[in-house]
Amino acid sequence: MSTVQRSAVILVGGDARRANGLEKYFFEYEGKTFIERIIDTLEQVADEIIIVAKDPDQCKRFHHLSGLRCINDQRSGIGPIGGLHAGALAAKGDTIFVSACDMPFINRKIVRYLFDSIGDCDVAIPKWNSDMIEPLHAVYRRSSLLTYLEDHESNTLRQLIYNSNPHYVSIEELRPFDPTLKTFTNINDLEELERINAGSALSYIRE
Repeated sequence: MSTVQRSAVILVGGDARRANGLEKYFFEYEGKTFIERIIDTLEQVADEIIIVAKDPDQCKRFHHLSGLRCINDQRSGIGPIGGLHAGALAAKGDTIFVSACDMPFINRKIVRYLFDSIGDCDVAIPKWNSDMIEPLHAVYRRSSLLTYLEDHESNTLRQLIYNSNPHYVSIEELRPFDPTLKTFTNINDLEELERINAGSALSYIRE
């Protein structure tokens, strides 16, 4: 069996309130659900893919997808950092790309660039400016992540970044791979997807 060096974690937990209670990972665009699109991208750049759900019942929603593992949060009620902790505990890779489930246009070249950019740092994270970073589109070093999450006061991903040894990747470094930076687009409802992709057929897969 080949050694896992690069893992990918997709966070799907939460109540989807901004999507009117609908599960955004099953929104459909161009014949594929968001989760399928993300998996198709990440399987090209990661050695394993892990979905982190809020509970075992939600994990059952992904049984039809092959080539990945689904685990559930071990620390519920603390937001994305709880899912990140569960993903890091389950991951076998030295580095982990983490994404949200509502980002259907993730660019594999950018993910690969982030993996390649981490060097000896704890995280390689895209940075727009001094106030705006992308913690749910970043590569983390598993060992550093677990050390921090053993004992931390803040449940914000931003504080995790600030307390680590980050390598900030300027957005301008990434434009050659994705000139419009569509990779960072997150969709909160179907109307948003319609606005940025006018004319495409949209639907929501309930079962």
